Amino acid sequence: MHPTRRRLVGALGGGVALAGVSPLLAADLLATPRQSKGPFYPLELPLDQDNDLVHVSGRSGVARGEILDVAGTLLDERGAPLRGVRIEIWQVNAYGRYHHPHDGQDKPWDPDFQGFGRTLTDDQGRYRFRTIRPVAYPGRAPHIHFALSDRRFATFYTQMYIAGAPENAGDFLLSRIDRRDARDSLIVDLVPATTEGARLQGRFDIVLGRTVLSREAG
Repeated sequence: MHPTRRRLVGALGGGVALAGVSPLLAADLLATPRQSKGPFYPLELPLDQDNDLVHVSGRSGVARGEILDVAGTLLDERGAPLRGVRIEIWQVNAYGRYHHPHDGQDKPWDPDFQGFGRTLTDDQGRYRFRTIRPVAYPGRAPHIHFALSDRRFATFYTQMYIAGAPENAGDFLLSRIDRRDARDSLIVDLVPATTEGARLQGRFDIVLGRTVLSREAG
């Protein structure tokens, strides 16, 4: 860990709740790097848009892949929680294909994987998703896309990567981040889940910098 940054820590709690995060000095919080939106944000949002991507409304199956709980806290650089912010995620299925008409890969669809989800941060800035462990596909390391939207700022896009993935070193978007501590802030350790129904869990805290929060909403 870079000596100038203190990583925010906390465990997944029961249900949606997460352990609280103690306020830190502004100098302790490194702003999360912005990343590109990418070409596979849904053209048409699915009818099922909740924060559980491994179950699709009207179907009894479960998504293929390792079930993963991703949770964290959204903060500003002073450590204050950002409440009521909409967070969206999207990613490939367990075969490495997006649920998007422009993904022309010859890989299977997974009808039991939602592919896209959204939620709102709670009063303490916390969020949670249940999804699958992302997999690599040609040219990209395993990652999950994030979009944060609120009337207080323009939509902020970033991506979460997986610690230990061999593709990280060659990922062109991750490699563009010059500062190692900033790059490391997008890479999340996965550990055995403590929540029922998931195999793995990871914590991805997001810090919005002053330059993001000072912009007019788009």
